Parts: sequence; C-alpha cells; structure tokens
Amino acid sequence: MPLNSCLNIIIADKNSLLVRGLTDMFKQDERFDVRATATDGELFLKLLDRISIDVGIIGWKMPFANGRQVLTKLRERESPVRVVIYSGADVARQVRSLGGAGFYSKAKPPEGLIDVIFQVGQGNSIFPYEQHEAVTDPRFSSLTARELEILEILSQGYSNRKIAAKLEISNNTVKFHLKNLYEKVQVDNRIQAVAFYNKFYKEEV
Repeated sequence: MPLNSCLNIIIADKNSLLVRGLTDMFKQDERFDVRATATDGELFLKLLDRISIDVGIIGWKMPFANGRQVLTKLRERESPVRVVIYSGADVARQVRSLGGAGFYSKAKPPEGLIDVIFQVGQGNSIFPYEQHEAVTDPRFSSLTARELEILEILSQGYSNRKIAAKLEISNNTVKFHLKNLYEKVQVDNRIQAVAFYNKFYKEEV
C-alpha cells in the first residue's frame, strides 16, 4: 500500500447486521475505505470484477459461494486481492492452504480485526499463532475448484450417480474427476479420499 493512501476493502458475510457493524467500524478509521459490501460469496466475486480493492473480508459460511469456493476461484484467477476470513469456524489451516492472507476468529473482539486487515494490507499473512507450526498439506493446492467440490460431496456419502445428478454432469465426467482427485491426494479409493477430507479439511464449528 502506498504511503498516505488508504486500503480499499470489501466486506462480505451472510449476516447483514454483522456486515453493517463492521462497515461502521472500518469507516471510523481513516486508513480504510469500504468500497462495497455483500451478503454472499457470489456477489463478492462479482464486485471484484468492477471494483479495485486491496483486501477482502469475508465469512466462511456464505450462500452461493462459501469461503473455500471464493478462495479457490481467486486462486484460479490469479487474483492479486488479499482475503481475510472472519469466522467462528476453526478453519485457519484451510484458509492458509487455499491461499488466504489471514484469519480472524469471531470469538475475539471485533476491534482486533482492524489491525489484522491493516497488516494484511501491508503484505503480511496473519494467522493464529498455533497455526504457524501446523503442517499445511500441499496436496490441497493442486485441487481444482471442481475437484474440491466433488471431494466435499463425496464426504457426504453420495454415489457417483448422485454426484453426477447434483452437479449436472455425466457419470464418466465424475469418474474422470475422481481419478484425478485420487492421484493428487495420493489415495486409492473413495473411502481413503473421504478419510483425507475428514482429517484435513472438515469444518469445525
């Protein structure tokens, strides 16, 4: 961020009251300019197509596109926007592995989020201390958005046929994605893939 300029931010969360509160909080600090707000991940991504920002503050559980999907899409776009997840879910490790720039828990005083966003705007990555020692599994970074989506659905016990119906794709396409997914996360079958998901990727709320 250039000297004497403010950080342009967008705030997105499913809770509109929370969005309003955060907006008011950041507007009181001259270091920030709240360019827009959203109540779902899909709108957040659309806003990025027409508004230039430095940092996005988003929730993890949002309609249309959740935090994981937003981070995955931004990584695929090679977007320069830095994203901080503000959530009550214990997902800091996931956020880090998906290329997020920071994580701040809703269990902490909201005022602390201001410093996190400022630090991220300076190019730093801010995560809870204990996460610095955590081993981020490199296999996540190789998965595409579709493969991550299929892995999540797979963990819910869906058959190939039901996955195909849910995603409106063919059974052969599902098999193709599963084959690639298994190779990337180094497992032999769906049972092992689900165990991998549950160990490293399952949300804790």
